[in-house]
Amino acid sequence: MKVVTRTGSGIALTVATVFGNAPAVADDNLFFSELPVVASVSRLPQRQVDAPTAVTVIDRETIKAAGVRALNDVFRLVPGFQTFPHNTDPARVTYHGITDEDFSPRVQVLVDGRSLHSPLFRSGVNWALMPVALEDIERIEVVRGSNTTSYGTNAFLGVINIVTVDPALVRGVSVAANHGSQGVRDYTLRAGAQLGEDGDFRLTYQQLDDNGLENQYDWIDSFRSRLLDLRASWRLGVRDGLELNAGRIEGVLTKGRLDKDFVNAQGELYRSDPGNPIRDFDQSSSWLQLRWLRTLSENSDFSLRYAYSVDEARDDYVDPELPAGFAHVDETGDRGSRNEIEAVHTFAPFAKTRLVWGGSWREDTLRSKTMLYGEGKVVREVSRAFANAEWTPLAWFTGNAGVSTEYDSLAGNNMSSRASGSFHITSQNTFRIGYARGWRTASILDYRANYRSAADEAELTGNRRLPAERLDSWEVGYLGDWKDWNMSLDVRRFQEHIRDRLFQIDPNRRDDLGDSMFPIQDIRIDGVEYQWKWQPLARTRLAVAQSFVSIGSDYTQEVQAQPFGTLTSRDRRRRIDALARDSAPRRASSLLWIQKLPYGLEGSVARYWVDPMKWTRNTEARGYVRTDARLAYPFRAGTQGGEIAWTVQSLNGDHGEFKADGDRADRVVGRRHWVSLRLDF
Repeated sequence: MKVVTRTGSGIALTVATVFGNAPAVADDNLFFSELPVVASVSRLPQRQVDAPTAVTVIDRETIKAAGVRALNDVFRLVPGFQTFPHNTDPARVTYHGITDEDFSPRVQVLVDGRSLHSPLFRSGVNWALMPVALEDIERIEVVRGSNTTSYGTNAFLGVINIVTVDPALVRGVSVAANHGSQGVRDYTLRAGAQLGEDGDFRLTYQQLDDNGLENQYDWIDSFRSRLLDLRASWRLGVRDGLELNAGRIEGVLTKGRLDKDFVNAQGELYRSDPGNPIRDFDQSSSWLQLRWLRTLSENSDFSLRYAYSVDEARDDYVDPELPAGFAHVDETGDRGSRNEIEAVHTFAPFAKTRLVWGGSWREDTLRSKTMLYGEGKVVREVSRAFANAEWTPLAWFTGNAGVSTEYDSLAGNNMSSRASGSFHITSQNTFRIGYARGWRTASILDYRANYRSAADEAELTGNRRLPAERLDSWEVGYLGDWKDWNMSLDVRRFQEHIRDRLFQIDPNRRDDLGDSMFPIQDIRIDGVEYQWKWQPLARTRLAVAQSFVSIGSDYTQEVQAQPFGTLTSRDRRRRIDALARDSAPRRASSLLWIQKLPYGLEGSVARYWVDPMKWTRNTEARGYVRTDARLAYPFRAGTQGGEIAWTVQSLNGDHGEFKADGDRADRVVGRRHWVSLRLDF
């Protein structure tokens, strides 16, 4: 990806420093190159060996080789991460477990600096509404470790920073299509050109359609989305740059169940369950982001960013068993919005020291007739300030320190901190030790919900006295970069202690109160993870990732001190304990093999081994092995080119990744394959 180079280290440095959206090495395949420069950890561009925690960098070639249609699938390659496909439940991406929330709120997800966490989706990420096409991603930096110091509450366990292709690199028109089994019908149109003498733009339209996972007994599955994404940039003289990003995505999933008590003569279900009918889950997201970048001096840059987003959803139905005035149910609707302003300044106050500091303010609003009955529109304001410093007093040592403070109108004040030291034993071997403290505040619904099934009967009630979850994390890391062998190794040993883990329970078994969120558990996560990359031959590349995770839990003193009705049941305690213990697989492994073949062909195979785990209290995701493969032929004729490819997922057969019912999988991931064609004009 190209950046503005007219001012040397100026605007280009600003982009890399503040948002990490400039590649720091020339190699087109960052996933397999020597250890790259990263910017997503401290918001300073750093060699990976100097960064305060572990980072996985995935480039566009690796995304393509992995054979994915949905962005969440690519994180199977990252040690410690787990995901499952869209079905009647929204896809999730988690790191080290703690999976009970529907929309994965504990890993921050950014696209070109804008957070995708939404007040409508319980402060989490809706992976069905990714505002970027896979073809427009330049690189992804995955921070494997708490980073609330740099990015706030949702960066509790890690950060996914998605950087898109610079519009200056996109010229002409590209059209692409996928056609395959299970109703796969995808179409992409992308165009790019100059805007006058000093501007560039990139415009992408994409639609994705499939029939979802294999239908099983009492549910129906399908998915479709439509995306329009515009990114433009202008050079405003020798010191300034302006960026614009705007777009909209609409998605539809199928929700609901068939009536198990209503069958035809053949014993088949064919009528919706009146209390949870088959229906469309309509959802959309619209956004606008403006960013001004200014070079102050050779070692100093400033940026100002404004972002606005609005999310809407609807899966309403009428429950005939509820009284009038409460029978119209729309649990996921209706509208959430976010306004955010952020300023960041990077400079070098002393020799061998670099500093980035800044502040932000945001306003979240949420409206839901069902979940906020009688509350109207709820407003939440959050302001924060942060600073990160890098100190390199000696060639063999790099120190990092950071601190941030955040005021939340619903959650109060919280302060995060981080410190680490990297010891460069040789140019090829580095050891790192680090500590981080982070906080995660609950969603607006967790604080203010009022979901009622009757005037005197509540389903969900907010808890205005909720504390924030607290994380204390220690890690020891090793990075080896053996250029003579075309090999690198990144090992992370971690201990993470989460206090006051928030959980939705019914504490009093009173109909007028219903469920509510409470701090019920302290959780300990211990483990080791590594990623190993090797290029044994010029045409062969291998990447292996593994994680080994052990989770234990105790009930908080508040729970132990009083009889919570739900937890006095031995079966309920067993389920809650099992959800914490099994929310991450004990062992998960991935292998990616990329091979250049004769006659210009390119092949790749990705294989995944995942131990059993739980996504919710009532699910049992058994262990599975999955193999995906891709075979492609890039071609060029004069100034025109393109690619034809064949991709197959679950090549080794059916398996379950999300739910199980008795001895059978309730969500079957079957073999899916498609042919892709791309033409560039």
